[in-house]
Amino acid sequence: MRKVIDIKNCMKTFEGDGIPVTRAFPIPSMREYDPFLLFDHFGPINYEPGGATGVPAHPHCGFEAVTYLLEGEVEHKDSWGGQAIIESGDIQWMTTGSGLIHSELVTKKFKINGGIMQGLQIWVNLPAKDKNVKPWYQHIKKIDIPTINKEDGVIVKVLVGNVENIFSSIQTQSPVSIFDIQFSEPKQVTFDINRRQIAMIYIIDGELKFSEVNKIAKKGQMVFFDQSSDEIQIISKSIRGSYLVLAGEPLNENVVRYGPFVTNTEHQMKQAIANFQNGEMGKLS
Repeated sequence: MRKVIDIKNCMKTFEGDGIPVTRAFPIPSMREYDPFLLFDHFGPINYEPGGATGVPAHPHCGFEAVTYLLEGEVEHKDSWGGQAIIESGDIQWMTTGSGLIHSELVTKKFKINGGIMQGLQIWVNLPAKDKNVKPWYQHIKKIDIPTINKEDGVIVKVLVGNVENIFSSIQTQSPVSIFDIQFSEPKQVTFDINRRQIAMIYIIDGELKFSEVNKIAKKGQMVFFDQSSDEIQIISKSIRGSYLVLAGEPLNENVVRYGPFVTNTEHQMKQAIANFQNGEMGKLS
C-alpha cells in the first residue's frame, strides 16, 4: 500500500466577486505539485438574487484548466470558439496551449434566481512539447460521466483518466487521473494508481482515517501519498463522504509562472506576454 506522506490544511482566501476559496497550492509552502499547478475549492457561497457575477474575460496559456462544478451554473466562453453551460455535476477541461481569452460568468437564470455556487478548479501543467498546441475545449455533462457502483453504496465518478478499466472521454496531453469517490456509509476501499504517478486526495466532505499513521483527514484538507506501491487504501469514517483523488505523472520540467501564464523559460514568458498584448490570443465576441 502507498503510505501517507502528509496531511495538510489548505489556505483560505477570496477570488472574483468575493467567493471564498480553499487553496491547496500554490501557497507559500508549496508552489506546485508536479504535474499539478493549482488546486482551488471555491465556495460554497449562497448568492442572493442578482448578486452573482462570475469571472470576466481573462487570458491563459501553457496549461490545462479543469472545472468540476459541485453546485451552481456558469457559462464558459473562449476566444477559440469554446462555449458551454456548465451545470452542477458537470466537468470541463480547457487546454489553453498557445493562449486564449475566456470567461466564466453565471448564467442569466442563476443571476436572476441566486443560489449556492461551489466547485473545484485544477490546473494541470502541459509538457514543454505541447505548450503551444492549439487551444481546445472539452465539456462532459454529469449524465455522461462514467460511474462505477461498487459494493455497499460506494460510487466512483471517473472524471478524468481511468479506474478499473472504466475510461473518461476527456483527452489529456499527459497521464492524469481525477475521480470522485462517494460513500453513503463508513467503508474501506482499495484502488490502484500506477506508482509512476503522484497521488493525493482532497476531502470535499467527510473524514478519512489512515491506520498506519493513526491520523484523520478532515473536510478541506489534502492528503499526499508516496509512490511506493500501485495500491491506495482509504477508510471513510463518515455516514456520507466525498473524496477527490488526483494522480498524474510528473513532467520534471522547469516551470515559469506569471499570473495566468505558464512557460518553461523566462524568454518564453516574455513572448507569451507579448502575444497577449498583440492580440494573438484572440478576443471574445
